[in-house]
Amino acid sequence: MAEVTLDDVEAARERFDETVVQQTGVDRSRSLSEMTDADVHLKMEHLQRTGSFKTRGAYNKLQQVAERGGIERVVAASAGNHAQGVALAATKTGIDSTIVMPENAPQAKVEATREYGADVELRGEDFQSAMAYAQSLTEDEATAFVHAYDDPAIVAGQGTIGVEIHEQVPDADTVVVPIGGGGLIGGVSAALAELAPDVRVVGVQAEQAATVPESLDKGIPASIDSPKTIADGIATGGISELTLDLIEAHVDEVVTVSDDEIARAELLLLERAKQLVEAAGASAIAALLSADLDVSGETVVPVLSGGNIDISMLQTVLTQALTERSQLLRLRVRIEDEPGEMTTLSGIIADTGANIRTVRHDRAVDDLRVGEAYLVFQVVTSGTAHAENIIGKVRDAGYEVERVV
Repeated sequence: MAEVTLDDVEAARERFDETVVQQTGVDRSRSLSEMTDADVHLKMEHLQRTGSFKTRGAYNKLQQVAERGGIERVVAASAGNHAQGVALAATKTGIDSTIVMPENAPQAKVEATREYGADVELRGEDFQSAMAYAQSLTEDEATAFVHAYDDPAIVAGQGTIGVEIHEQVPDADTVVVPIGGGGLIGGVSAALAELAPDVRVVGVQAEQAATVPESLDKGIPASIDSPKTIADGIATGGISELTLDLIEAHVDEVVTVSDDEIARAELLLLERAKQLVEAAGASAIAALLSADLDVSGETVVPVLSGGNIDISMLQTVLTQALTERSQLLRLRVRIEDEPGEMTTLSGIIADTGANIRTVRHDRAVDDLRVGEAYLVFQVVTSGTAHAENIIGKVRDAGYEVERVV
């Protein structure tokens, strides 16, 4: 099995062109530091040119491909971020590229990949299907496949983040890294193992795409056929022998977080850190805030791995998070189906200072008596106390009311 060393990572860094790969900054978050009783420094990889760390590995790989010669086209499979990294790197090195993406890939990522110069083909319902099709396109000797994580050159390129973290936050105690296929954490942990062996490296996966815990238990890569998570950037459904070996050798622990925790972390980053990241990047913050990871008293660096969030997904995430915080409230009120009832209830809600976003009548419901109906309101509130006040006022007016989701 191939290994990745600090020398490989340093060599990747020497190949970088700053017009393609940038050294991203680190920003201390006072809010997150207070919440975790730690000193939290955000590694801003979502501000990379393509919006994610993937450009690092792709450019390192394609620079070597170009140097060796004989390859006219590269093919890759990706849900979005690797696609953009390969497309940009291929264009910069003068190589044609074809990127296969799942049919449900976010439109913003598809369009960005094309803008970076790649031919894009949409195939299959998930990453694994796209991967299988992409690999079938590489029979030509002048065509090479660029794997998203099962490649030492890719991993070494991602590992340059570890070198930057060591330079930017030399007193770091813990580095928290999202895990999809394991290329990012494999490279970062390999670099830090030599540069700062006392630094704790923690990996984080979405619960519905968590292949690493089982892989570590079995000692071989485990897979999930159709991972379901809002964190599409880390929903690879598996890792490789290369990345598993690196995780076993250099990663101290792996935690999992739910989609609800990721959604809360995304909203928190927007509100407190003023940073828009995709769910994969927010997973590192979700891990920091979870009960499974104690960073009290430490200097911590979570890697915000990407910022290419689809706007429709952002809307879904925000709606979920706002609902959980009672800032988006749905109420079902039983009424006598008579003129004026909607006006009366709307007035009660308006008098509390809340804004009604939508309302509908439900009449075809089994538990309603003849002449009754339900009014279902979606209401914007300031939070839990406001929501409870609204419910209390409606109930005090003699109505049967319940909160629904």
